[in-house]
Amino acid sequence: MDNEYKPDLITLIDEENVEHNFEILDTIENDKGVFYALYPIFDSAEDAVEDNGEYYIMEVIEEDGEEQLAEVEDEALLDELAAVFEKHFEELFDDEEDGE
Repeated sequence: MDNEYKPDLITLIDEENVEHNFEILDTIENDKGVFYALYPIFDSAEDAVEDNGEYYIMEVIEEDGEEQLAEVEDEALLDELAAVFEKHFEELFDDEEDGE
């Protein structure tokens, strides 16, 4: 049986055409849309160690018939989504600790 963890990775290109790699930590789909919690993937171990552990919340939008990701600009919605993601993360880590 293969129990190997395989992260769900995505590459985003910013306004300056610079590629950034992320792991999709979680997804929320509700009446307000589809949202991803993304954690940056670092090129070096040193950069990963120096990271503050911050993740990003992005919204799936459709533009010109293509799905794209955009920053959530509504602060109230962002706070609401962050609370849901944080609860999911806490439940996930509690389950992992219970299984040890």
